[in-house]
Amino acid sequence: MIRKAVIPAAGFGTRFLPATKSQPKEMLPIVDTPVIQYVVEEAVQAGITDLLMIIGKGKRSLEEHFDRSFQLEAQLEAKGKTAELQAMRRISELADIHFVWQREMLGLGDAVYCARHHVQEEPFVVLLGDTVIDSVKPAAAQMVELFEELQQPVILLEEVEPKKVSLYGVIDGQEIRPGVYRIRDFVEKPRPEKAPSNLVIAGRYLLTPDIFGFLEKTTPSKDGEIQLTEALKALVRTRPMYGLKLEGKRCDIGNKEGFIRTNIEFALKRDDMAEDLRQFIKQLAKGM
Repeated sequence: MIRKAVIPAAGFGTRFLPATKSQPKEMLPIVDTPVIQYVVEEAVQAGITDLLMIIGKGKRSLEEHFDRSFQLEAQLEAKGKTAELQAMRRISELADIHFVWQREMLGLGDAVYCARHHVQEEPFVVLLGDTVIDSVKPAAAQMVELFEELQQPVILLEEVEPKKVSLYGVIDGQEIRPGVYRIRDFVEKPRPEKAPSNLVIAGRYLLTPDIFGFLEKTTPSKDGEIQLTEALKALVRTRPMYGLKLEGKRCDIGNKEGFIRTNIEFALKRDDMAEDLRQFIKQLAKGM
């Protein structure tokens, strides 16, 4: 049974400056809900309620978001806003969320390594704090199900256009049944003509605690960062590792256009917004 999850959320979010100068990118809203809340709820829907969030400078609002706000709750209660009050209390009751600081921005591998004392000897899920997965069955739940069957690390995969592989970590592997791959190797941001596949890491990992030993031995890259992919390359030489093709969609909120598209897509799913927004988009298109 998977009990723990790690959510790296320490990056500066420079692609969204100036918005992220004073707030974490993980707190940017998709409609009216911060990105980070979608990530936490995905873990909870997979049955995981012990979460460790890796944060850095300027990320205190992440802690505050998942804590009780008694003054706000009192105001909502006094005004009879019962639905809003219940929604605010639900956020603080989602899970047991712990926080640890990544003292230096030394990459994703270092962020995961910061979780070693909390994770100890248990398998755990890593969910990137700025990546939202839109799927009927939560992505983390899909991964947990496969891990319970195979008892080996599982990496969530997304199929992308071949020309885009240079933006991601890519796997070299063999499909052993529909949607499941035995991974042979990882290649970080290969040129399209050199890529072993167009299956890329989709921001979710289900790892075993032996990854920490490989992270500890990983040589920093030229920019001084510890790359998680390098540790995975070493780990896959010592034990079986599997890739699970995502049943759903990874929402690309790493850039401004993708962020806006995701907001529109999520808004169009809401009964209280969809029809008016749909009409607005049609009117906007006519005027172009």
